[in-house]
Amino acid sequence: MQGILRHTLKLALVSALVAASAFAAPQSQDPPSQDPAKTPPPAQPQTQQQTGSQPVPQKDTVTPKNSKEDVEAIGNRSVGKGINLYSLEREISLGKQLAQEVERSSKLIDDPIVTEYVNRVGQNLVRNSDARVPFTIKVIDSDEVNAFALPGGFFYVNSGLVLRAQEESELAGVMAHEISHVCARNGTKNATKGELMQLATIPLILLGPGGWAGYGVYQGLNLAIPVTYLKFSRDAEREADYLGIQYMYKTGYDPNSYVTFFERIQADEKRRPGTIPKVFSTHPPTPERIENTQKEIARILPARQEYIVTTSEFDNVKARLRNIMFSRKVTDNAPGKPTLRTKTEQSKKQPTGNDPNGTDDDRPTLKRRPDSQP
Repeated sequence: MQGILRHTLKLALVSALVAASAFAAPQSQDPPSQDPAKTPPPAQPQTQQQTGSQPVPQKDTVTPKNSKEDVEAIGNRSVGKGINLYSLEREISLGKQLAQEVERSSKLIDDPIVTEYVNRVGQNLVRNSDARVPFTIKVIDSDEVNAFALPGGFFYVNSGLVLRAQEESELAGVMAHEISHVCARNGTKNATKGELMQLATIPLILLGPGGWAGYGVYQGLNLAIPVTYLKFSRDAEREADYLGIQYMYKTGYDPNSYVTFFERIQADEKRRPGTIPKVFSTHPPTPERIENTQKEIARILPARQEYIVTTSEFDNVKARLRNIMFSRKVTDNAPGKPTLRTKTEQSKKQPTGNDPNGTDDDRPTLKRRPDSQP
């Protein structure tokens, strides 16, 4: 029975974590507007005191009420505690299996400059987080603006997210949010809820009128139970927002960039209703997330003279990635590239036999060589 539960949970984790990844953002065809006040100099990292149209005012000093509010205690806090049937070793093993399934169905960006840069940004955030597992960070070749982290630190960033971000700090904010889910162990804690629900339900089935026959029916339907518990709850998303701004602040990034990314999502939804994916329904509404994040920035993050907003390297990597994606699309749409035709398409070109003039250009024909003897 434990083997059945583990197999069920593995399949459910893949579908839930990929389909309902924690920080999916809508994809818009409209080019994002660039704020001239935030345009970075081309040759060096940009730092500034404020970002966005209305930066959040921060206190010079704050008094944390507990360790979870103390950014100086990051790395030595009890983040991720709670009921969890998964040890860290088992969580890493599970994440590795899920990662293999993700990579079998995805195409990865293999450009060393792009992958090294994204990995370096992510690992820098990990070093300034409460992570207790090593992270493996890769870039998926996908236009969808998204990123997701599997249990055990297996982290995937879509190329569409890198291209959608206007600044390095925005990219870092999304990555920090996903790192927070791993630090809080949301995936395996939700899987634990699913296991406990299954274990609590089985005795009722066995003792019911159906007996073992009822258990057989349960085996055929139990995939629906874990999925319900593996989608991140709104509370889990709020926690990831809360931890994410701390991790990017600790790394040196401007936490206001986290807000500007949300504001862009909100603007896209107002301009084109329905652009936010359905999986976003499990997340708190965007206006609420903006408001909560602004409150936490003002309450728990001391003011700094300078923040990292973006770098010239980000601009260079983004341009390089854009060229890679453009080249791929040109290659995929090349006129001479072989294509597959359905049987129906091929049958339409076959002569009917009633038309003496009908021909099939695709059929091979034999011709006599001009220099051949009769």
